[in-house]
Amino acid sequence: MKKTISLSLMAVASIYAAEVTLAPISVESTVVTEVSQNAKTSADLAQALSSSVPSIDMSRRSGIANDIYIRGQKRDNISVEVDGTKICGACPNRMDPPVSHILASQIDEVIVIEGPYDVETFGTMSGGVKITTKKPTKETHGEVNFGYGSFNYSKVGATASGGNDRVRVLVSGSSETGGQYVDGNGNTLSEQVKNYAASTPMTDPNNAKVQGGKYQTKYQDMQAYKKKSLMAKAFVTVTDNQELQMGVTKNKSDDVLYPNSAMDAMYDYSNLYNIAYDIKDISNIYKDINLQYYYSDVDHPMSTAYRMAAANPMMEMTSQLKTTMQGLKLKNSFDIEGHKLLVGLDGSKRTWDGSYYKNGTLLAASPVSIDNAVTNNAALFAKLDKSFGNIDLTLGGRYDSTNIQNDKATQQDNDYTGANANILTAYNLDKQNKIFLGAGQASRVPDARELYFMNSANKEVGTPNLDQTTNKEVDLGYESKNTLMKFKVKTFYSKLKDYIYYDKTVMTHNFVNIDATVYGVELSSSIYATDALTVDASASYKKGQKDEAISATNTDKDLADMAPIRGRLAANYEYANNSIATLETQLSDKWSSYDLNNGEQELGAWGIINMKVKHAVSKNFDFTLGVNNLLDEAYAQSNTYVDLTLLTAGANTMLLNEPGRYIYTNLDFKF
Repeated sequence: MKKTISLSLMAVASIYAAEVTLAPISVESTVVTEVSQNAKTSADLAQALSSSVPSIDMSRRSGIANDIYIRGQKRDNISVEVDGTKICGACPNRMDPPVSHILASQIDEVIVIEGPYDVETFGTMSGGVKITTKKPTKETHGEVNFGYGSFNYSKVGATASGGNDRVRVLVSGSSETGGQYVDGNGNTLSEQVKNYAASTPMTDPNNAKVQGGKYQTKYQDMQAYKKKSLMAKAFVTVTDNQELQMGVTKNKSDDVLYPNSAMDAMYDYSNLYNIAYDIKDISNIYKDINLQYYYSDVDHPMSTAYRMAAANPMMEMTSQLKTTMQGLKLKNSFDIEGHKLLVGLDGSKRTWDGSYYKNGTLLAASPVSIDNAVTNNAALFAKLDKSFGNIDLTLGGRYDSTNIQNDKATQQDNDYTGANANILTAYNLDKQNKIFLGAGQASRVPDARELYFMNSANKEVGTPNLDQTTNKEVDLGYESKNTLMKFKVKTFYSKLKDYIYYDKTVMTHNFVNIDATVYGVELSSSIYATDALTVDASASYKKGQKDEAISATNTDKDLADMAPIRGRLAANYEYANNSIATLETQLSDKWSSYDLNNGEQELGAWGIINMKVKHAVSKNFDFTLGVNNLLDEAYAQSNTYVDLTLLTAGANTMLLNEPGRYIYTNLDFKF
C-alpha cells in the first residue's frame, strides 16, 4: 500500500506537464548566500552553516573538517552535493565528512533541504545540502584573500575568472594552516587529552587505551592541520542554446589532529570531477535537457603515529580507507499550459575499501575493515510544479533500486527498493504572507560500515541484514516578508521506521534497526529597525525518542544527537557604504535529554558573544576584524554518541571543548 501511494504521486506528476514561474516553497529548504563573504574564520563549511541555519548543528571533531547535523540527523541520513557531485567520506569515524571536501571561500550558494523533499538526489532521507560553487564569468574578475588569527592561523587564497562569448574560465586556490586552538580553560588540543587521561582511574580497564591516546612529547605542540585546495572550471558555449560545463576540485589536508579520537589523519586527499552538457529551449514544450557525469574519490589513512600508543616504534597502527563515488544523471524539463515538469534518471556507484597496517605493513592476522564494498543505485524521479490562484503546489516522486555487495564470502549481499514521494503546498494569504505545508516519505539504504565493518580486533561491528530506513514526515510553517521585517517559523514531525542505530550493549553486530520519532520547531527573523540597523534572530528546538527501548539492558529511550534548544541574536549596523559592524550572541540550553546507555552525557548550558567589523576601505579592498567567544567561555557543543569511536574510560567519554577567545583579521583585494 505504501509503495502504491508513492508511485501514484509519480504517475500524477507525469500526467500534468507544463511551465509556470513559481516562488520557491519555503517548507523544504533554506537558502544561504554570501557564504564565502561571511566565512572569515576558516575554510570550515560546517562552522559557517551551523552559525547561520537554525536547523543545522555542528559536530566538533577537530580544528577543521567538522561535521553537520540537520535536525539531529547526520551520516547517510542526509545527502551532500557539490555542483551536482555527490560526495562521500572514506573515514568510518567521520574525520572527513562530505562538507569538508569543499571550502567555504569557493562557494556561491548553499541550499539546505530540511526533510524528505528532494527527489533528485539518492539518499536525501531527512535532509540534504546542495552546494553551488562560484561560476566563471565573461568579464575579467579576481580577488586575493589573506587571513590571520589566533592559534597560529593563516590563510592565503586567490580566485581569477574571465573569458569571452565562447569560453569562460575560473581558477581558485587556497592554502591554510592552523595551530592547536586553546579552549576557554586555557588548554590546547593535546592538553585536553592529557587532562582527560589524568582524570581516568588507574583501576579502569580502559586506562591503558586512554593513556595511549595522549600525544607524545615531541608532537604536543604540532600544528592542528594543513589544508590546500585548487578548483578549476570551464564553461563552453557550443551554440546559442547549448553549453558544456567542466569542473575539477582537488583537496589536500595533512596532519589533521582529532584529539578525542585515538587516531589522527595522516592526510586526507580528495578529487571531485564533473562534466555536464545542457541544451535549452529545444521546443515550446521541451524546455531543457541536462546530462551530467561526476566522479569523486577520497584517500584517508588515520594513525596512532603521534600518540603514546606508538611511542614504541614497533606499535604504530594505521587504518587506511578509500572510497569513490561516480554517477550519471539525466534531467528533462517540460513546460505545458501552466505546469512545470521535471523527469529524470539517476544512477550511481560507490566503492569503499579499508585495511589495517602495523608499522606500515599490512596486518595479515587482521581482517580488512571494509572488503571492497560496492553500492549500485538506479532511480527514476519526477517533480511537478503548478499554481492554482493563491495556491502553489509541488508533487515529487522517486523510485530506487539498490544493490550492495562486498568481497567477504561470509557477509551477505543486499538488495533494496524504495518508493519515495512528497507533496508541498503554499497558500499565499497576500503578497507578504503565506502558510505552507509539506508531507513526504523517503528512504535510505545502509552503508558499508553499518553492514560490513570489522574492527582491528576481528570484531564484526556491522550488521549484514539491516533494513533500509524510511522517514515519513510532515512540515508546517508560516512566512512573512515586508519592508519592516521578514519572519519564518517551521514545525516538523518525523516518524523513522527501521532507523539505523548503534547499540553499545552488544558484543557484535552493533548496528540495529529501531523505530523512532523526531519533532521540533525552527524560527528565523530579521527586523529592519532603521536603514542602517538590522536585528537577526533565530532559534531551534528538537526532540527525539525511540518508540521502544532497544533491549532489556539498553533502556534509555532518548534519541542520540538531539541538541537542546539553541538560538542566535545579532545586530548588524551599516555605518558606511558596504561597511558593517556585527554584535552577536549564541546561546544553548543544557543537554537534559540524551542517550546515556549509548555514550552520551549531560552537557552544560552555554552562551558566547562574537563581534565583527567589515570595513570597505575602497571598492577594491575590504578589511575585516573580528573576535569569537569574546568572554573566553569554556564549553562543549558536541555530545559523545558511540557511533563515533572516541577515547572512553568506563562510562566517561572524552568531550572536546570549543575554541576559546579567537581574534582574526582578513584582507580582501578585488580587481
